[in-house]
Amino acid sequence: MSTKAKTANLEAKLETANKKLVDAKKAIANVVIGQDEVVDLALGAILSGGHALLVGVPGLAKTLLVETLATVLGMDGKRVQFTPDLMPADIIGSEVLEEGAKGKRSFRFIPGPVFCQLLMADEINRASPRTQSALLQAMQERFVTVAGVRHDLPKPFHVLATQNPIEQEGTYPLPEAQLDRFLFQINVDYPKEVTEREILLSTTGIESAGSKKIMTPKQLQDMQALVRAMPIGDKVVDCILALVRGARPDQSEYEFIRDNVAWGPGPRAGQALMLASRARALLDGRLSPSIDDVLALAGPVLRHRMALTFAARADGKSINDLVGQLAERVS
Repeated sequence: MSTKAKTANLEAKLETANKKLVDAKKAIANVVIGQDEVVDLALGAILSGGHALLVGVPGLAKTLLVETLATVLGMDGKRVQFTPDLMPADIIGSEVLEEGAKGKRSFRFIPGPVFCQLLMADEINRASPRTQSALLQAMQERFVTVAGVRHDLPKPFHVLATQNPIEQEGTYPLPEAQLDRFLFQINVDYPKEVTEREILLSTTGIESAGSKKIMTPKQLQDMQALVRAMPIGDKVVDCILALVRGARPDQSEYEFIRDNVAWGPGPRAGQALMLASRARALLDGRLSPSIDDVLALAGPVLRHRMALTFAARADGKSINDLVGQLAERVS
């Protein structure tokens, strides 16, 4: 197939995928009102084949968003409420000893809720580090190991976790290794007044809008493969490298990064920006991503992969502000 024919074929697939995604976004917007940016980021994380951490105070429809995504994308979704007494076996499953009809005993593996396509880890920071780490292998490798035996997870597999940024009593900070497994940290803010009025009117009546299935997991996997096939320009790659390397205090040319950042993002951040910028372009119906896509996604990709120094925290600095300054310099 010639290059021109390949390009035309890719464009046709992108157009078909974009129409399906537009329908999906409309179906989600009927249920989750006024969180368009959050919806786009959540869809972008899934299209990129990654996971997302939703950070926001209670009552901002984080749980509703995950449930709606599962329905609209045709995925098998499950929810785990993380609590201090939750054990790893409560997530990945465990082996039980069974006795057969002839008295022979054997172990049988009973899968946990992680064996689904879209797992909601509600208030993930309320579980102990031991339990949080039970998700590490699943999120990165897409399989779990129990008693030395590998158990593959369904495809596709995604984790959307929620976290309350205000109430810290009885919580455990997520380890850096696990934070790095999340493609995005999505900050969910309060809705605008006009949006909140619409929420009040549409959700307190006798009938409320319900979600409907728009696509299948197979179609979603095809779109994920399509995202990886999208072309990306050298200038966009240079922008990604400048952002990621500029965010590392030992490599950055910017003094405000060297003075205020204790540690910066690893190569996985660059991979996340590469995939997520393509997914954002697909959601907008474009053939390839632009530098604007990279800069728009700098915050969600970098904010949980960087840490402030003690002096910066004492001065009231924030990672979001530093990432914003870095994006301005790189642009």
